[in-house]
Amino acid sequence: MQIDLKGWGVGYFPSFQQHCLLQMLNSVAGLREWFSQTDDTHIVPRLPVMMSIASGSFSSKKGRKSQDNSNQSVSADQLHSAGGQSVLLDEESDEDEDYLSPEPEEELDSQKAENAMKQADEDPLELLDLSSFSGNLRRVDRDNSRDCWRIPDGNNFKVRSKTFFYDKTKIPAGKPLMQLVAVDWFKDVKRLDHVARRQGCAVQVASEKGLFTLVINVQVPGSSHYSMVFYFVSKPLVAGSLLQHFVDGDDEFRNSRFKLIPSVPKGSWIVRQSVGSTPCILGKAVDCTYIRGPKYLEIDIDIGSSTVANGVLGLVFGVITTLVVDMAFLIQANTYEELPERLIGAVRVSHLELSSAIVPQLDSHSSTE
Repeated sequence: MQIDLKGWGVGYFPSFQQHCLLQMLNSVAGLREWFSQTDDTHIVPRLPVMMSIASGSFSSKKGRKSQDNSNQSVSADQLHSAGGQSVLLDEESDEDEDYLSPEPEEELDSQKAENAMKQADEDPLELLDLSSFSGNLRRVDRDNSRDCWRIPDGNNFKVRSKTFFYDKTKIPAGKPLMQLVAVDWFKDVKRLDHVARRQGCAVQVASEKGLFTLVINVQVPGSSHYSMVFYFVSKPLVAGSLLQHFVDGDDEFRNSRFKLIPSVPKGSWIVRQSVGSTPCILGKAVDCTYIRGPKYLEIDIDIGSSTVANGVLGLVFGVITTLVVDMAFLIQANTYEELPERLIGAVRVSHLELSSAIVPQLDSHSSTE
């Protein structure tokens, strides 16, 4: 593929021609993979040029700055940044991706050791009896399962280390602060708000056990409104902790701190590029509503409030049965005392079926005690 700009724009943007070429290649590669997802008769191989561009960008970020290839690395970074960044990016200080591929484990040994040391003085989350918790989306811990959820390894995600403000280093997140006990997959003709009031849900079960619940309700608009609801539970919150400050803080504080690290381990190239794997401050990207109950906090995340996020979800929903999606939630640490960061929890949703969503019975007069 070639492009001849006839001199237009070249004087204003030094890499304008290369940028346009990469954008066209991105579009062609994305369309080819999209058609391969919708047409089983055509299996399209991935374009190796895309892998080489991504590899060049990654190498330059890791500091391989020899004089011979410095210009080439900068150019690759600029092109990758222009054409391959997630459209949901909102964390100004984080330029590196916060999702680690599980494969190269030998490269993470030192980081895992550091992560283990910083957790050594903290009480681990006690093993909970999960038999009393239930959601309509089933949990399956086997690979290659469909229409289900599981808990991914926390070390797949990178979080800010104790020395982040000095050297920008990140470490594998390790064990989360809370335990994911159930996932609900709902649909209705209207948006589903305050799902914690539903009789018999995981919030009420946790409350009876003396546990605290964080409910994350991801609301997806459409002709039918969908909600994927995650229930994270823990022992009573530690007074003075960042998590307790977040739960009992005001909405301005919550919106500035609630962070998502997304990833698409399995899916088409165009979806992986659209979603990305760089952290996003959700309160700055979409509208979040916080409902504080006696023993729970529900966060209703309205994806439809952002045109950009809505467009990405429209793309994702078109091929949702082919995707494996990871989501990690945490509270961003903005001071040295709050470091290192810890995950609230993480979830992996595999090959979701829209038809498996159910219409919940919400009692508008009930409340969770």
